[in-house]
Amino acid sequence: MHSRHFQSISHSEGPYQGSDLLYSIRSALRGSSVNNDQLHGEFYDPYPEAAAEAEDGVEELFWDKERVVLCTGGVIQKQWSFAHEAQPVQWACNGWLQQAGVVASSRSSGHYTTDPRPGPSNEGKDQARPTFGPFERAEQERRREVGPTSRIRATFVFLRSVGWIYLENGVEYTFSLPFIVRQAWPLYPHGVIIQRVLEPTEVQEAELTGDETLPTVFSLISPLAEATVVDHAFNIIGGFHSIPLSLAHDDEHTFGQVPDPLSAGEVIIWVSHQGHGEDSDLLVTIYPERRQLSVWRYAYVKLGDLPYSQAHFRFRKKRASMAAGAPDNQRQMPAHNETFAWRPPPPEDHPLDASPVPHARHHPSLASLPSLPPLSTTTVLGSFTSSSSNARRPIIDEQHPSLGRERLGINFDRMALGGRAEGDVASGSAEYTRMRSTHWITRLFTLDLTEQDSTNWQGISASIFDQRFDGQADRALLAICRAPSNTMTILSVGKNSDGAVKVAQVAEYPAVSAASMRITRSNVDDLLVAEPNGALTVFTHGLRKYNASTVGIKGAIPYFPSRALSSSSASMMNVDNPDGISTPLRVAALRNAVRSAVTVELSNGTQSRASVDFAPKDVLTKQCLEVLTLTLPADWSFGLHVTFMDSWRSRRLACNSGVEFDCFKIALVTVLEIEPYQKESNQTAPWNLLSRSSSYARIGEDDVLAGMQLPPHPSPKPPPVRKRPHALLAPVLNALHVLGEDLRLVVHRHADVHRLAELICLVAAIIRPEWADYWKRFCPNATSGWAHHSSFVDDRLPVWPPDMTAMFYGRINNPDWKLPWYDIRKLASQFKLSPGFAYGRLEPLAYLRQLTLIYRCLADKTVEDSRKRAENAMHMMVKHQIGESFLNALPIGLAAPLREAARTCQLAPGQDWPTAAYEFIGRNDLAEGAHTHPAGPSSSGYQPVKGFLGTRRRQSIRSLVNEASSAAAGDVGASSGVELNLDDFTRIRFGQDKRLDEVARMLRSSEVPTVRMIERPELSEHDQAKEQQNHVLRIAERTLALPLGRAMFTFGSVPTVTREAYAIPKIEFSIHLQPQNVTITPEPNKIPLDSLNWGDFHNGVAAALRISPSSDVIDSSWIKFNRPSELTPEHAGFLYGLGLTGHLREMLTWHTFGYLTPKHDLTSIGILLGLSAANIGSGNRHVTKLLAVHTPALLPTPTIDLNVPLLIQAGGLVGLGLLYMGSKNRRMAEVCLKQISRNDLTQPDLSNEHREAYAMAAALAFGMVTLGKGSVASVPADDALVSELRVLIHGEAPSHARGKRSHSTFDINLTSPAATIALGLMYLKTESKEVADILTVPDTIMALNRIPPNFLLLRTLARNLILWNSITPTREWVDAQLPTYIVKALDERMQGKIIDDAIDLAFYNIVAGCCFAIALKYSGTAREEPYLLLINYYDSFSRLAYTNGPAYDHKIKRHAIRDGLNLISISLNIVMAGTGEINCLRRLRYSYGMYNQAMRYGTHMATHMSLGLLFLGGGRFTLGSSDAAVACLIAAFFPRFAPVSSDNKSYLQALRHLWVLAVEPRCLIARDVDTKEIVYLPVKIKVKEGAEVGMAQLISPTLIPDFDRVLSIRVDTPRYWPFYLDLANVRRHKDSLLRNQTIYVKRRTAFLSYMEDPKGSRSLFVRSGSSSGDAATLDFPRLTDTKAHPAGDLNQFISSFSNDPFFLAFADHFCRSDSGTTVEQLFNAHCHASLLDSILQDKPQTLQSHLLLYRYRTMIPSSRHFHLRLQDLRFAADFYGKVYDRRFSGRAESSTRAPLIREGTLSGTLYALDQQLESIRTNPAFLSALGAYARGEHVPTAVVDTISANTFAWYLLRNNVPVSTLLGVLQGLAQRAHAACVGLPPPEGSGDDAEALERGVREVLHATGTQMTTTLGSGWAMRSLDEVLHVWRTASGAAGVSRGSAQRAS
Repeated sequence: MHSRHFQSISHSEGPYQGSDLLYSIRSALRGSSVNNDQLHGEFYDPYPEAAAEAEDGVEELFWDKERVVLCTGGVIQKQWSFAHEAQPVQWACNGWLQQAGVVASSRSSGHYTTDPRPGPSNEGKDQARPTFGPFERAEQERRREVGPTSRIRATFVFLRSVGWIYLENGVEYTFSLPFIVRQAWPLYPHGVIIQRVLEPTEVQEAELTGDETLPTVFSLISPLAEATVVDHAFNIIGGFHSIPLSLAHDDEHTFGQVPDPLSAGEVIIWVSHQGHGEDSDLLVTIYPERRQLSVWRYAYVKLGDLPYSQAHFRFRKKRASMAAGAPDNQRQMPAHNETFAWRPPPPEDHPLDASPVPHARHHPSLASLPSLPPLSTTTVLGSFTSSSSNARRPIIDEQHPSLGRERLGINFDRMALGGRAEGDVASGSAEYTRMRSTHWITRLFTLDLTEQDSTNWQGISASIFDQRFDGQADRALLAICRAPSNTMTILSVGKNSDGAVKVAQVAEYPAVSAASMRITRSNVDDLLVAEPNGALTVFTHGLRKYNASTVGIKGAIPYFPSRALSSSSASMMNVDNPDGISTPLRVAALRNAVRSAVTVELSNGTQSRASVDFAPKDVLTKQCLEVLTLTLPADWSFGLHVTFMDSWRSRRLACNSGVEFDCFKIALVTVLEIEPYQKESNQTAPWNLLSRSSSYARIGEDDVLAGMQLPPHPSPKPPPVRKRPHALLAPVLNALHVLGEDLRLVVHRHADVHRLAELICLVAAIIRPEWADYWKRFCPNATSGWAHHSSFVDDRLPVWPPDMTAMFYGRINNPDWKLPWYDIRKLASQFKLSPGFAYGRLEPLAYLRQLTLIYRCLADKTVEDSRKRAENAMHMMVKHQIGESFLNALPIGLAAPLREAARTCQLAPGQDWPTAAYEFIGRNDLAEGAHTHPAGPSSSGYQPVKGFLGTRRRQSIRSLVNEASSAAAGDVGASSGVELNLDDFTRIRFGQDKRLDEVARMLRSSEVPTVRMIERPELSEHDQAKEQQNHVLRIAERTLALPLGRAMFTFGSVPTVTREAYAIPKIEFSIHLQPQNVTITPEPNKIPLDSLNWGDFHNGVAAALRISPSSDVIDSSWIKFNRPSELTPEHAGFLYGLGLTGHLREMLTWHTFGYLTPKHDLTSIGILLGLSAANIGSGNRHVTKLLAVHTPALLPTPTIDLNVPLLIQAGGLVGLGLLYMGSKNRRMAEVCLKQISRNDLTQPDLSNEHREAYAMAAALAFGMVTLGKGSVASVPADDALVSELRVLIHGEAPSHARGKRSHSTFDINLTSPAATIALGLMYLKTESKEVADILTVPDTIMALNRIPPNFLLLRTLARNLILWNSITPTREWVDAQLPTYIVKALDERMQGKIIDDAIDLAFYNIVAGCCFAIALKYSGTAREEPYLLLINYYDSFSRLAYTNGPAYDHKIKRHAIRDGLNLISISLNIVMAGTGEINCLRRLRYSYGMYNQAMRYGTHMATHMSLGLLFLGGGRFTLGSSDAAVACLIAAFFPRFAPVSSDNKSYLQALRHLWVLAVEPRCLIARDVDTKEIVYLPVKIKVKEGAEVGMAQLISPTLIPDFDRVLSIRVDTPRYWPFYLDLANVRRHKDSLLRNQTIYVKRRTAFLSYMEDPKGSRSLFVRSGSSSGDAATLDFPRLTDTKAHPAGDLNQFISSFSNDPFFLAFADHFCRSDSGTTVEQLFNAHCHASLLDSILQDKPQTLQSHLLLYRYRTMIPSSRHFHLRLQDLRFAADFYGKVYDRRFSGRAESSTRAPLIREGTLSGTLYALDQQLESIRTNPAFLSALGAYARGEHVPTAVVDTISANTFAWYLLRNNVPVSTLLGVLQGLAQRAHAACVGLPPPEGSGDDAEALERGVREVLHATGTQMTTTLGSGWAMRSLDEVLHVWRTASGAAGVSRGSAQRAS
């Protein structure tokens, strides 16, 4: 970072001008001890674990007094200027800040949802029946959820009085500082520690008063909280080794033993913050006055979680001012008139507001710190009041909660204005102003300093290094470098098993400067030390020194350029390259060390950035060093490491291929005194040098180039052993062998196996030639010749090395096998060595360890069930984050058991596995359901496919043409309001018919409708015009009712909105008449203004309800952006609609006042109802206050005139009911009850024309508050309410219950229907017969004539709401609701008698009430019984409603019938909501077309709402039947149908939209998890009906029953993988379905979806005629007539049945059989069979395996990897041939399944390779080599070269031939046994049966050879044994002949 970044803002100041007083004042304001003029810089490593390069991602923070610059890797990322603050930057640092989880329901403190006092719990009052349905309950839970906390990178900047925090995500905070910051350091796990400047005057004052100096060290962990004092504990216990953190305090020990706490005079010089490999939380302080240096441990403890080990503490003497309480003007007394039924819970949301921890010590607030002059620029965010009632709320003006710096919090104001003035503080409790510490410290060690050090303490630094496990304990070294005295003290920081941290001094060294860096090890810090003589020394491997400047350069002191950059610059320094440098300079200081980079300051003051990195980059070299560190003693591992570094540095740290490993080999042979391989003299020719290049291996692997002549590959020749080998050779050989086994487990490391095998063979040839034989079988070119004996065999090693793959195989084959598992601790323990652990607990053999863990699960003999073993192994893989990429890296054999375990789990997955487990086994369908999506309910269930695939989509030419046409026509952005934009859903939901288009046409109000008018030629032109205008007005009434239905039809159809203005379609009142073919427009002012206003209001609601409730784009700014310049009814409805869908929760409080202040009636209604609906059931007190302002009934003096219209008051009352729904809040219930019979509404006049609507609103509000909470048992409070309601219903109470209320105080015509509904809602579903009897129908005709007929409808409805369970959808039940005399009269009318009209009217109303009650109980169920009953009554009433009669009484009846028909129509479609049932649609179409008659507005409204209900949300939604849903449905469809569109007298029209609160997205969607398309899917749903359980079979997408009654959903179809959702027992399943109503399914590969193949005739099973592939072609690929196969033309066939791009591409590229060579055709035939087999058995993961097996079959033996692949193939063949059926197939559990790969395919591949081996078995050279090998003799190199070492190794490996040494021993044993047994009688011998003896010896040899060699399941091949016996006999015969010849010659 260069100083030029700061030059642009540097202001040169001239010489100081002013008086001494002014100078003193400025000095005091500026502060002391901080130099603001110079450039400061700090380096940070934010993500040490992800670091790769020396300074990749390193943060560089630079600042001067006015600017802060943040760089990464030298590139400026951000910069901040503070020149405008007029304050200098005191300090800056980077750290972490913890972002607390936010409540999902709120984004800002200014929202109405930010209520610190949550509302009543609806579930706690009535556990048996919740108020709300499952979707609303889930939504409420989501709103209460607190998001997870997260750490985020932050930059902290401290000015003089203000601090700033800049987060990485762009958020910034500002806060006040009541002190001057000296310095700050980042803390673990988050936050910063701050030390303030200690003024000399403060010290003097403390000395004079005898008080202690106030604290100087604070920690800041939140920008919304005060900085808290870092407190002192006697000891901090635990926090590591699984020991919980606890604090030990003073009284546990005597006073004399208590270490001094942190004194104000101590200065912090260094703080650890847990970098890479660092877990010690330490800080170092210096007390200059006492000449003392201290080491402290700090610990972070969450407030409220303080784990004290003792209950009492010793308090220190505090100042009187530290007991500061709340100021007088802030204290508030508890409210005496508490109107809420619940109490606020203890404040727990914020650390500062949490209730104090028991026995916790408290500190004064920051207000008591040294006073500062008042500053106008002092800032604070999130200050809190000290009073108990407001302790949880930020002091932010509700109307102006700006985050600007002018808004000062009270506490921080007092800090800035001076905290010492004791008169400013009250004597009250200081509970909320005292600080509670979050960070605690304890003193661990004290070091005395010299006077020189204490005087120049700024030159003292600290560094922690070598932090690791050393074999006994976790410990670290802490270097304290005292530059003034050129001394460095090394401290040991150890962690005891009892949880204590101990610090002890271990050494002292001379040093000028020191820095902790990554130098020699990639995971452990070393210490780079600049010594006084100028040398650079590295302390590594503990305190072992390594001179970093003695190798490869001139002299012992590094040379640095005298022309180095200035101190503000940084450059890279190459320590080892002094070329071109003339003047040697010494190192004066090392600063800002990060990773392996450090800033070096030279003796002339110049600085350079240097990299000192000696850690190897080659992975194999690193692993060798790491594994030997765990094997060799510390001194030897250090010596090896140093020798390697010297060798590597001599080659200039080159990273070319093989250089590092060559250096390692040189180091190893040097340290262990091994003679290196002998080099051949003829390897200098260019042709021969080609064999050593990297291209040689690639040429050998190429099939095309395999026939070329290549230079001979030289095999290293082991040197002769001339002296006794080193004692450490055995452990080194063992460690390197285990590393080689680890590398052999993964395919991509096989190249490293060959490099390592050469080194292993070199070592093994000295002490264990058999181990060299083992590796030569895998890597024939690792060494020349076959080592057969050694003079210095180390018996600590077994004859044959442990084969890890054989161990894995043996364990899963026989769990009782005793061969030990891999254990890295045995590398040293078996040789009785104590390793150095230089890399700590690092595991260098990761693959071996992970596979061991997995195979342990598969071989667990305690688990009998194969499925359980597979599940355990799968969970182990998921736990260690092993995925498909890991399995692909394994050889096919080792991966086979793991893939079979995953296959077992795939076929039978568990119900409660984590998401990663489902993804691992390939069940993405289950993984989707297990995802914990943060989105709310119904977020993505109906999302179109393009929403899943991304927003970028290529436009078609057609779409471009349409856009151009629209732009040319000028109708861009035009919307009719009925677009659903759900084509992919509706196409599946309703098929190809046009019912949705027809409904959209009927409900469209933005286009001119075409209507037919009866031609009447007899009328004059004037009369015709008048008739046409009447027609226009009749259609206008229908048009005004359209938005009510359109709101339902298009509900939630817009998933998200843009940042543009939201378009609301206009209502079109013109009509196009046919056959006149003219367009008629209504005359001006013919349509009343109120009608237009309410029509626009409903239109705005419909437009808002199109926006999905789950859209997360709506916020207060968007709402404000869409506000018109003048408030309109349309926008009022829009706001109301946003409230109904919950979006109004995001409105900021001050935006609300802007809507309410103009007193626009409809806007006020929309806002009040919308906010209440958005916060339904929450009791939000902010909304309550807002309602109280518009509802006089809530005020202390209800009679006050607020000049609020009665309609707004009615809306406020209903809002109150919504807000407190189901809470049974007595206060609110009593207020609403009193308003039903409000005194000033008794007599009608112009001022209270809406009194009936007001009374009904009060009744609904009362019913909602007490919804279903009426007590069945006698409760005095409820009895009083019932008595009051009884009076309001009947006019007077029974004699025993009469009170003081007289009949004259209310109008029973107003109160009776209202109180009836109120009583019904209060006792909803309570089955209280006593209360229901209050609502009986009059039992005589005389009594019947005394009440209006419509009262009977409400009484019937309310009575059945109470007796909910008795409602039955049968005609018998309806007849039972009719009084006996009515039934009798109806029977008499059937006989021709005339009956009273009152009976007819009563019948119509009672039946309509019964139908409505049935609809409410069965809402959204689409059950057949209520459907048939209601449609029958609909038809009956329809026939009566459309009859005409001139008589007045006939008109009265027709009016009653039509009102009944309207209610029955709505009732029918409530039951069928969302189904789109065609019979209902036909009837509604007929009703919609009845526009020629004089229909009332209410009839149109009922018809349109019925249409909307039938297609609710385009068929995606339906209605619920919870208590809240019932109440909202009653409010929305209340049977008061307005005669005209402007009428609100009897009922408030705005309540017609409350159906939204009863909507539930219960349309079950099935999506293909791969394509994300909606599909048809048969599902079986288990539903609980009372005590019975039933099963329903449906085809999704379909509406399903209430979620509370659904027990399970099962997918059981052959086309998709089985799927089971256990909603009753697995919470996650129900949550997932509530969230998005979607089940993801995975289609089987051999089938098409039901839409593409409805009858299943195109499945691959039908086409291929088989359920398996062409097995013969897989086992033995051959050219056959593939056309004869039913699925022969697979390329074309696949494209016709599959849409999987993987299969299509594979078939297109590899399954073409029309051309090519014979080899290509053979390959295509194999691919054809592989693809067919994979698809038919739904195992696409085996395609790669089949291709690999084909590659194995055709690979050339000369390939360098041939033998490794052969061993892998043998493992796979033995597993499937000998293990799978017994241990993996599930046969033991009677659930056998086929393997992924057929055993015949593997055997066929092995057979093909064996056929190639047959050609050499009779070769004389081979027999000669085999004979020498079998006799334990030296195998002549010339003989092996004749047949090639590859072929001989192939033979030995394929046949598991024992090693040569064993064969020689076995030969001697066999000969002696044969000689001893010949001729002896049984049982000592075989008698005369020589063949039996031969067989016995043969069996013994086979068993012994197999057991002495760790082999796979097949063991030593019997044929090979016979061949060995043959060469033995031949040799014996030849020896006998030679002996006979010699005897004859003699």
